[in-house]
Amino acid sequence: MATLTFLGAAQTVTGSRFLLKHDGRQVLVDCGLFQGPKPIRQRNWEPLPVDPATLDAVVLTHAHIDHTGGLPRFVKQGFRGPVLCTPGTRELSALLLPDSGSIQEEEARFANKLRYSRHDPALPLYTEADARAALRLFESFGYDRTREILPGITLTFRRAGHILGSAICVFELKSSGQRVVFSGDLGRKNAPILKDPDAIDRATTLVVESTYGDRTHGDHRPVDALAEAVNGAVKRGGVVVVPAFAIGRTQEVLYHLRNLEEAGRIPELPVFVDSPMACDATPIYLANRDDHDLDFVGVTNRGGTPLATKLTRFVRSANDSKAINGVKGPAIIISASGMATGGRVLHHLKWRLPKEQNTILFVGYQAVGTRGRRMLEGEKEIRIHGEVVPVHAALVQVSGFSAHADWQETLGWMNGFTAPPKQTLMVHGEPSALNALADRVAARGWSTYVPRHLEEVELARP
Repeated sequence: MATLTFLGAAQTVTGSRFLLKHDGRQVLVDCGLFQGPKPIRQRNWEPLPVDPATLDAVVLTHAHIDHTGGLPRFVKQGFRGPVLCTPGTRELSALLLPDSGSIQEEEARFANKLRYSRHDPALPLYTEADARAALRLFESFGYDRTREILPGITLTFRRAGHILGSAICVFELKSSGQRVVFSGDLGRKNAPILKDPDAIDRATTLVVESTYGDRTHGDHRPVDALAEAVNGAVKRGGVVVVPAFAIGRTQEVLYHLRNLEEAGRIPELPVFVDSPMACDATPIYLANRDDHDLDFVGVTNRGGTPLATKLTRFVRSANDSKAINGVKGPAIIISASGMATGGRVLHHLKWRLPKEQNTILFVGYQAVGTRGRRMLEGEKEIRIHGEVVPVHAALVQVSGFSAHADWQETLGWMNGFTAPPKQTLMVHGEPSALNALADRVAARGWSTYVPRHLEEVELARP
């Protein structure tokens, strides 16, 4: 009997962790960090629902922290098996995980300095050293190469089109003939930089992301909204602060800004990429040419630099980051994290939010309870590093930049199946999105289910 236990991303967006059990073997698909409201974040600190030492392997769909950020704690508590992923995910995780550990150490130090934590002393969930220990377990192989990862269990990575290295994971359980497919975070068709998601033809069980299960990204071109937001800030003499994930979203925004500038639709402006991880990730994106779509390749072939405007500056040091506070508008600051949950962007928000001429531009999904979501829902004051910061800057959200497929795009991807899976399990979404996508998929005659947190589900047989 094969089962799947939903240790995360069940009726919530973050903390992707799915425990696949088959013939006495245990494979954890993703090992993410929980983000968002405090009750969700608290799960990061709770006793682990599975003994990491008993896991045979971890398989990663992609490098984002909500899919990888739990690994250092698992390794710290005894996991010693392989962490399997694509080469792109391995390269990006080598940037992202140590950065996550460093940020948590920094925030603990800051909390102790200002004494705004209820814990004395405040401690990080894990350290940069813990993250580097986890990276030593990584093993990678490319797309479309089937590998027996454990006796009787094979794994094939297919392109997911979400970020560099992102994968749809296809498991074959030989003794039972079951084919279990995890969509991971499914990207969008015709999105910039990366090739489109691969079509999958069959599965007995499909585990599908549902982040935008109740919404579409709309017909409005996000690049037009980006130009409008930038030009509006220019007229006011303000600064545009873009909270953006260092991996994926930052590169996409840079790509569009470069094209808008070349087309004369925005003026040449100073653009500060204030994230050491984004600074390191951008060359990795440029180097992995097999992942590039034709438009991106075309810019490179014409001798252009696809991921930088004329006045782009990549900021690494803390002192250079602080110096940006003295920059007068108009200018653009791109900084992590994308949901304003931590990182350098908090310092820029604290400095720029109180001033009406500035713009905060959200270019990605904002989970419930995050600072980004709370600002967009109308909160007039936001607490940052223990201080109350008034929200006077203009707030703009451009959902079309999302690297997640919306419900129409997800159904379009499902059209590649030659027959309905025996069961389709909805994960990685808020309840309204999960239920909406489940209803739409069920209307096609597919068997659907929305698992609960920590629920164990028996997987359908052929």
